[in-house]
Amino acid sequence: MASVTSSSNGEPRDDNAAPKTTASRRKFSISIPPRLANGNMAPMKTPTLPLKSPDDSYSNDGILGKPRRRGMSNSSADQDNLMDGTMDHEQDSNPRKRSNADTIDYPRRRATIACEICRGRKSRCDGAKPRCRLCTELNAECVYREPGIKLDAGDKLILERLNRIEGLLQSSFVSHTKGIHLASQSPTTSNGTTLSREDMIPRNSDGLERSINSIPIAGLGTWMASQTNISTMPKIHTTPALHLLQWPIIRDLVSRPYDPQHLLQLELSREPLQLGTSLSLDLSNTAAYVQAFFERVNVWYACVNPYNWASYYRMALSHGFREGPESCITLLVLALGSASLAGSISSVPRDKEPPGMSYFSAAWGLIPGLMTRNTTLSSQCLILASAYLFYLVRPLEAWSLLSSTSMKLQLLLSDRGRIPNHSKELSERVYWNALLFESDLLAELDLPHSGIVQFEETVGLPGGFEEEDDEPAGRDELWYFLAEIALRRLLNRVSHMIYSKGAMTTIASLEPLVAELDFQLTQWYEGLPIALQFPHSRVPLSNPVQTVLRLRYFACRTIIFRPYILAVLENENAIMDAAVRENCRKALEACVRQLEHITAHHAGHLPYLWQGALSIVSQTLLIMGATMVPSLAALLPPAQQMDAIINEVLLEIERYAHLAPSLRLSSEIVREAEERRQLMLRSTGMRV
Repeated sequence: MASVTSSSNGEPRDDNAAPKTTASRRKFSISIPPRLANGNMAPMKTPTLPLKSPDDSYSNDGILGKPRRRGMSNSSADQDNLMDGTMDHEQDSNPRKRSNADTIDYPRRRATIACEICRGRKSRCDGAKPRCRLCTELNAECVYREPGIKLDAGDKLILERLNRIEGLLQSSFVSHTKGIHLASQSPTTSNGTTLSREDMIPRNSDGLERSINSIPIAGLGTWMASQTNISTMPKIHTTPALHLLQWPIIRDLVSRPYDPQHLLQLELSREPLQLGTSLSLDLSNTAAYVQAFFERVNVWYACVNPYNWASYYRMALSHGFREGPESCITLLVLALGSASLAGSISSVPRDKEPPGMSYFSAAWGLIPGLMTRNTTLSSQCLILASAYLFYLVRPLEAWSLLSSTSMKLQLLLSDRGRIPNHSKELSERVYWNALLFESDLLAELDLPHSGIVQFEETVGLPGGFEEEDDEPAGRDELWYFLAEIALRRLLNRVSHMIYSKGAMTTIASLEPLVAELDFQLTQWYEGLPIALQFPHSRVPLSNPVQTVLRLRYFACRTIIFRPYILAVLENENAIMDAAVRENCRKALEACVRQLEHITAHHAGHLPYLWQGALSIVSQTLLIMGATMVPSLAALLPPAQQMDAIINEVLLEIERYAHLAPSLRLSSEIVREAEERRQLMLRSTGMRV
């Protein structure tokens, strides 16, 4: 294994790091709605919570308010204590975590024993076996359900709170198909909002944790995502970039048919990653790489604790970086920190080893031993390794590690007693990273679902690492991470409601869904803290986090309104409808905003180069198709300006082509499409 050839002064320090500031917790309340005459719940009022941070600095408050840790009702706690054989009255020592003492005591659950006949007749069942009294009198077959758990009032409140957005969307969808007007609090009929900042990241009300018994019984690694939660990526959908090549007019821009399976097959056939063979590590720049990691990398993933970093580094150093998860984590931090200082990997010469590869190679040698460990630390190692593989534009290798991470997390999360209190914050961050990575991959490739999504509504949101005695290596910034969780959930809703198999795609059925999804996107933007709330101007931004969020915002806006472009490509007369024309304008404007300063995407190349490149290809194909329809072309900037933008995009995508076979094919597709577009425009007289 690796040996240390040189060393810095040991423990990394960031003397310039700003002092950590923590905003005080602000209270909020939820009004429990009464039941209406029809038995349904009245609309629940939005929790009130101050939004903006008092200044422009980053804070540990979660996006849309400070993240709250879930506590347990007494009935749930008793179950854990029975399993452990002890009564644990200790509270979490982290002052930012919500105390279990703040929770509400709900009634215990009662098992149901009524047979099917008595259930159907709504009569009291005596539970006698093999046949109850009523079945004996009726001479009927007496069948009992498997013993189950009946949800009490507290659980029902939690479930209603978690699924409020999904219920609103689905009810709006059903109401429209039945000819019923949208709810009075819909964005089109009310100045208020029924979708609060907390709606964008569902969490359990009153800090309560759902019982383990309410976790889906599909088991670990079902490879099928639950279809009851529309904030998860559907199994079958038409979101991928290459699906646009099946659209009218756009399909004429390529000489042969393509679909996303081509990208997957190319990545499957790819040569294995060649790792370095050096047996030495250069630790002379350790301090610089650690500082770079916490300033430039951890903001995207938020999965390394800056408060205990020094102890990790000391442990790794004592082992000579040869064993243990601390050694692996330290090496991966150095690899990612080194990579972040070099800028976009697309600018690294092809004959030069990628920055940080020597550290990654050393960490890779430790991963086989960690693959067999089902711990939070081993999962953290795999997340960091996946992050570096995404930097190298190795999506399938990253997916392989993420699949193992998912299995570990599902095993740990299936019984909350398996995760010690001091590891819960880290486990939540590792979980959300795994889910975000998987969602990004499933958006473009037809890969098996790992099953990790089944825990989405039971895992808490990050609330801040507990400070320790060591001087922190950096700041624990959560704003971007939580903003990305919220936006990814919204993107998944778009895929579910518009692009999933069986989704209704008529103009009439799209209108309420698009209005609601666009409204939620606006709420997401307005829920960002001042430090992250990017301007809508067309001027490039110097802040990389704002730049990435703005690009992600316009990408989401594009796919929300994209179906209207398809409607016009299929029938140009559709644009005669003013609403269709306006929605086409919004889609095309969002596309142009992503493409007009194409090098701005470099700000997110470390975490998003592969995903971002395919998004660019998608928007470029959409713009190309629009330029060939006069009514859509009229909504775009002048033709000469659009040609210049497209040419810049082609040059940029060609710079990525050597990084992955899927990107090489994407580059060839858009290059051929542009050549054929120009020929077709001249042949139709639209260009001289």
